[in-house]
Amino acid sequence: MLRTPAASSQSAQAQTLVCALQQRFAQGLESLSRKLGVEQDFQPVEWLRDNGSHGGGIRLETADGGMIGRGSVNVSQVHYDDNPAKQLGSATAISTIIHPCHPLAPSVHIHLSWTEMKNGEGYWRIMADLNPSHENPTATAQYFDALMKAAPEQFDAAVAQGERYFFIPALERHRGYAHFYLEAYNSGDAEVDLALATTVGETAIDTYLVILKDALTDAPAATPEQQQTQLAYHTLYFFQVLTLDRGTTSGLLVHNQNDVGILGSIPAYVDRDLLRSWVNRMQSPQDQLLEGLIAALPETSPCLVDEEVKQRLANVVRNHYITHPEAIAMQASGDVIPPTVKNHS
Repeated sequence: MLRTPAASSQSAQAQTLVCALQQRFAQGLESLSRKLGVEQDFQPVEWLRDNGSHGGGIRLETADGGMIGRGSVNVSQVHYDDNPAKQLGSATAISTIIHPCHPLAPSVHIHLSWTEMKNGEGYWRIMADLNPSHENPTATAQYFDALMKAAPEQFDAAVAQGERYFFIPALERHRGYAHFYLEAYNSGDAEVDLALATTVGETAIDTYLVILKDALTDAPAATPEQQQTQLAYHTLYFFQVLTLDRGTTSGLLVHNQNDVGILGSIPAYVDRDLLRSWVNRMQSPQDQLLEGLIAALPETSPCLVDEEVKQRLANVVRNHYITHPEAIAMQASGDVIPPTVKNHS
């Protein structure tokens, strides 16, 4: 069955944008891999929401290549145009995470989404954050400078909100070094907001491609110490996504038709022993969540997080919050929690 699109014109515009950004990023990464002599392609994987009657999406994914260990550029649009009982009209998004192989090349996370209610009200969610295992102050400044030029009026608020959202209380540190996050954003001018989302999305993608090229061009072979630091950082990334990220949790609770895609941000390998060392830092009942996540991983360390493992992890998160719905209040938040996320959670 074919995916049916959302009916509203703003959702159609958002869909055009996120599909264009998806192609821009995947083609840019493929082109860079060819220039570096380690050709790596992205392959499409389609998923359907309720057999396509309520939309679905296509993710472009790659893994185990010469440049990228894990990469996913996921576009989706779900809608409830035929269900008057739902307040949510549609949600259209691109969500992408790239984890390069070389420890000195930073990971990146970019998310843009347009959420529209049945009453016509809607908002943007715009996130872009640089996630190196080895901080490069020059690259951090480069990323911030580009985003500041893309959104000068929103930049300070977006950075402050990003710093709040990506802080990990149990570990007393942030995930990543450059955070930009606009939540529930609507200036009242739909054309201006679409242009802002376009500019920030294109800027985040293009700037990252330059940073990645600079990091990998003539890069020396990684040392064992650098690889160990990268593994520790990927483990922290895993920890933050599965214990604190509201977007991930909301997606897993709403439906189970794209679990592997929703967990596309998980790095290829994590350190099981390091995760276990953090259990005692967790408040109840989140310590139980972390115990469950560890139990879902292979017993070897470092352990491979493949699709089978991702499915187990998704089930652990879903079952945990069904059993402990009050624990959602312990997850990360920006300045506001959108009603769609709150209700889905």
